[in-house]
Amino acid sequence: MQNLDTIIIGAGHNGLVCAAYLARSGQQVLVLEAGDAIGGLAATRDFHPGFRVSVSHSVCQFPAKIARDLELAAHGYQPGDPLTTTGLSETGEHVTIGGDQVLGVKADDARAYAEYRRKMLRYAAILKPFNLKTIPRIGNKSLKDIMTFARMGLGLRRLGREDMREFLRIITLPMRDLMDENFTNETLKAMLSWEGLIGSKMAPRSPNHGVWAMLYRMTGELGGDHMVPAGGIEGLIAALAGAATAADAVIRTEARVDRVLIDGGTDGLRAVGVELEGGEQIKAHRLVSAADPRRTFLDLVGVDSLEIQFTNRIRRLRCEGYVAKLHLALDGLPEFTGLGRPDGRLIVAPDMDAIEFAFDDAKYGEASEQPILELVIPSLHDPSLAPQGRHVLSAHVMYVPHDRKGGWTRDARDRLCERVIDSIARYAPGLKQQIIHQELLTPADLAKIYNLTGGHWHHTELALDQMLMMRPTYDAAQYATPLPGLYLASAGCHPGGGLMGGPGHNAAHEILK
Repeated sequence: MQNLDTIIIGAGHNGLVCAAYLARSGQQVLVLEAGDAIGGLAATRDFHPGFRVSVSHSVCQFPAKIARDLELAAHGYQPGDPLTTTGLSETGEHVTIGGDQVLGVKADDARAYAEYRRKMLRYAAILKPFNLKTIPRIGNKSLKDIMTFARMGLGLRRLGREDMREFLRIITLPMRDLMDENFTNETLKAMLSWEGLIGSKMAPRSPNHGVWAMLYRMTGELGGDHMVPAGGIEGLIAALAGAATAADAVIRTEARVDRVLIDGGTDGLRAVGVELEGGEQIKAHRLVSAADPRRTFLDLVGVDSLEIQFTNRIRRLRCEGYVAKLHLALDGLPEFTGLGRPDGRLIVAPDMDAIEFAFDDAKYGEASEQPILELVIPSLHDPSLAPQGRHVLSAHVMYVPHDRKGGWTRDARDRLCERVIDSIARYAPGLKQQIIHQELLTPADLAKIYNLTGGHWHHTELALDQMLMMRPTYDAAQYATPLPGLYLASAGCHPGGGLMGGPGHNAAHEILK
């Protein structure tokens, strides 16, 4: 391509969203993906002959606005129905949540849950309008930026005095305190805690994190419920790629960017292109990195081209992944004791103490003896993932450290895999006899496969000090960076991670201004 307007580094969903918006505006856009498939953690890949899966196995936040803007329906995207979430019990006394309803608990907890969800959705509604907006830098005095902050304040005032005080009180609470204040059922409390902790380096007793992250997830179209799109996760990624290429964006796979090219002209340093592994150089008016912030600034740009205090802040970003991924190829549909068709999300977390103890193990470099899990059987929603009559089980395994004490040897990985399978088999007794093939990816594996610093889902922690106008850090939180010509559009930017697309949307709109 000649006279390129924009090069986008990374063909994850944020890179594809950004590419589609820019290309539809008339820009000449080239997307460069290091791997052999697009989608990043949402890429669907073979893990055994005839069996396919993606690391991301459900969607809870993808905005209807992006789907409308990019006309994704014309490229095959269709949202799925909400999934129920079930907290598994070895005795079959499961707790199931769907929308405002909860089953398997006493009447007091059922009433408390309806009120709790109403309140949390009201608080999430304060945050939702700003997911697809740039959060201004503190100190900016333009009318537009002042109005953005004013709208935030107005949203709080509309809560009324009592609810506003309650919002400000709970936003920094540990998840444990919030759960204990509202419920008595231990399985229910553990399930709801999970929604604020998944993907993080935090536990129920950790302050300043979980409630915020949970409200962020509840800003989705389904109020925090998950769904699998028609055609699975692959269908969403294919639709995003289709929208980009229909607008004449070009996507190249197996095109690993080795470094950002920087021109040192009379006006100062400026990003002017990229050099690929192998030496090919490509120039453009601007670059957009959908890679994580630490990889972008420390590896691709290099500290010699950045101010030292800025690079020190980037180095301090908390990026250690704590989630491993288990994939099972099964010769039939597993049967869970006391549960019908397992077509929702299944949580293995008996109580909040079990979550806390697993976190304690990971803090000291060990994977827990009692893994905390989220299970989905994606082949129930997308039959193309497995041969007819067979299935794929996909599990997020929490509190598995990227930096394991002693490293991730083959023996350590195999022992963890067996522990996780044993945990699932306590709820699905016939599971082991159904396994055709098993695969466990530690955070270290995810880091290597997906070029992801620390193997962290969200590129950096979803915590109060790394959110809004501080994500990933000031001087880079409005998508432009201290290096002219370079923009960010990754999960490490506002509003954060998950299959959401907000960073790609917002970066594109900043560029188009």
